[in-house]
Amino acid sequence: MALDHPLTGQTADAEPARSRLIFAGAMLFLALTFIGLGTWQVQRLFWKLDLIARVDARVTATPAPAPSSPAWPAINAENDEYRRVTTTGFFHHGEETLVQAVTDLGPGFWVLTPLEQKDGTTVLINRGFVPVDRRDPAARADGEIQGPVKITGLIRISEPGGAFLRSNDPASGRWYSRDVAAIAAARGLEKVAPYFIDADATPIPGGLPVGGLTVIRFRNSHLVYAVTWYLLAVMSAGGAYAIQRKRLA
Repeated sequence: MALDHPLTGQTADAEPARSRLIFAGAMLFLALTFIGLGTWQVQRLFWKLDLIARVDARVTATPAPAPSSPAWPAINAENDEYRRVTTTGFFHHGEETLVQAVTDLGPGFWVLTPLEQKDGTTVLINRGFVPVDRRDPAARADGEIQGPVKITGLIRISEPGGAFLRSNDPASGRWYSRDVAAIAAARGLEKVAPYFIDADATPIPGGLPVGGLTVIRFRNSHLVYAVTWYLLAVMSAGGAYAIQRKRLA
């Protein structure tokens, strides 16, 4: 037999029942939240798969002319990164910049060299990788190509700031990321494209720098995240049902 509360007049079972109802409602709210998060991850999954397909198409496409200065303001990662392009011009080897790199060939540097194009603008070319003991241009003089050159490669978007826990230090010549604007400012370059080009694996006299080492990899864990959120939704809904069933028993 339930007893009345001396102050409220409610039965002794009323407060536990109300608490169970509130808890069941909270569990149901969590279930709906988890369903929303899972659905968002499914949407992200299809977006990522579409992006991967588009990038695969770009890197195997016939190279198009590199974007000229009127198109520069519209350049962005989603629409342009990894587009296969070609351009011609003259290297300014004296203004090359070495950016620290770790590749399948070991530690060393990316060699970024300004290329003066026919229209007078400049684009930075990541000519490829050199090991630490060949960082000095004199140690790879055969690769310092003179005269007009044709470059084919992939558009890459500038990497401002530096690497994880390591900021670029232009004054000391220490570069950890391919920051186009900062490199252009440090080298006194003008009319520079806001992107750089990763050169392909076309052989270079002397074999250095080694081009064609662009790594194209997209993290895609959205399906795992979606399944996790949906499982949490099922567990929360099950908890709400169990609490409500006990309340009605």
